[in-house]
Amino acid sequence: MKKGLKRVLATTGVALFGVAALAACGNKSDASKSDSKTIDDLKISFVPSKNPDDITTATKPLESVLKTELKKQGYTVKKVDVTIGTNFEAVGEALASGSADVGYGVPGSTYAMYKDDTDVILTATRAGLNKDSSNAKDWNDGKPTEPTTKQVTSYRSILVTGPSAKGQALAKKINAGEKLTWDDLKDANWGLSSTTSAAGYVYPSLWLNKNFKHNVTDLTHTVTIDSYGSGLARLASGQIDVLPMYADARRDFADAWTTTYGQKESIWAETNVIGVTPAIYNDAILVSKESKIMTSDFKKALATSIKNLAKTDEGKKIIAVYSHEGYKDAKESDYKAEFAAEKLMQDNK
Repeated sequence: MKKGLKRVLATTGVALFGVAALAACGNKSDASKSDSKTIDDLKISFVPSKNPDDITTATKPLESVLKTELKKQGYTVKKVDVTIGTNFEAVGEALASGSADVGYGVPGSTYAMYKDDTDVILTATRAGLNKDSSNAKDWNDGKPTEPTTKQVTSYRSILVTGPSAKGQALAKKINAGEKLTWDDLKDANWGLSSTTSAAGYVYPSLWLNKNFKHNVTDLTHTVTIDSYGSGLARLASGQIDVLPMYADARRDFADAWTTTYGQKESIWAETNVIGVTPAIYNDAILVSKESKIMTSDFKKALATSIKNLAKTDEGKKIIAVYSHEGYKDAKESDYKAEFAAEKLMQDNK
């Protein structure tokens, strides 16, 4: 054999070995995950966007229902461990570390922060609302916000004022067709959700940036709320003047307003909307890239199982705690607007 040909073959052999080595490295994480059809423990962490006690009650039947659906997909799950994060970031951190396999009801803005550590498998669908105007005054007719029959994959954040003197003063300007100024808003008492909450922090900050060239960090008086339920309790008592929330939150807490929070008038009579954000893509169901059980096959089985359980009577009761009515397959690019919003938030810090 000629020396030149030997050199070519030797070089080719090294190259092929290198390709094989790279392929092995690339599959290392997948290879470390169990492809067993038996799962000892599936850990699901729910975000606290609703009252944690309500989530606990609603999700009690989840273990049985999900096990049944996964069994149909060929998987035997011995235990489904459900926890509720102390805040939105806690769920993201649990997914990033692998201490949770699944994040449930995760806002797009939280996903944006943890997209390098997670994969999105599903987006929730909800009933659309009969109010969807960008004009805040249109939400203040004193009538309940009602669901429609149309299923949607996005929602609005609304900035709501309560019965406090400052809250009423802000609402009076809006309902008179006047524009608010930064001076009107900066000294109000605001209740804000955790920094990754789309409806309770990120999009309200974008609204302030667009309309007043300011950020939530420029507000003088803010308090962090751990749930919309506790935020509405503060709004009802006058402890805060403004509370950003998802568009149908008032509907979800209408009964609590006059019972738990002790208000005499309805939530529709005592609250007003002073700002409406652009549409936000619906909650996601995420899986951890660090999870030892989350193989490609199991992700598909899990997504199918969740979609199927959402169609059952028992499943509908479980997911109703988040106002979810169904799920559709999702991909990272669905949340590109949320990624852009998160980048703007980081740039404005």
